[in-house]
Amino acid sequence: MSWKRKRERRGSNAYYSIAGKLRRDRKSNEEFEVMVANLSLEEIIALKMELSSKSTNGRLYGLPVWRNLLYIVKDAAFKYAYSATSSQKEAMRFLGLGVSNFSKLKKMYDPISYFTENDN
Repeated sequence: MSWKRKRERRGSNAYYSIAGKLRRDRKSNEEFEVMVANLSLEEIIALKMELSSKSTNGRLYGLPVWRNLLYIVKDAAFKYAYSATSSQKEAMRFLGLGVSNFSKLKKMYDPISYFTENDN
């Protein structure tokens, strides 16, 4: 029946939010998020790299940046998929991954501990 209210389904990812976690950790606020929203993704990455490398004389955390860039971006995309979807199944579809690949990447990037640590 179309007039009946549909039951809202929420999966295990429904309460994960990167913005919420950063606010709880006092690393972000509404004003900062508005400023970041006005920057492109490329500008944000370049700014973060510049700020991070200032203290190490141009060496970003002592890592070869080009070689590790793919892993950094995949980690960020995996965390975003968890915060943007309501279940792991939805996150798999969002990322275009199969069950086995998703399971391997879940162990590798461990997004659940990112969202649940310090939330006691």
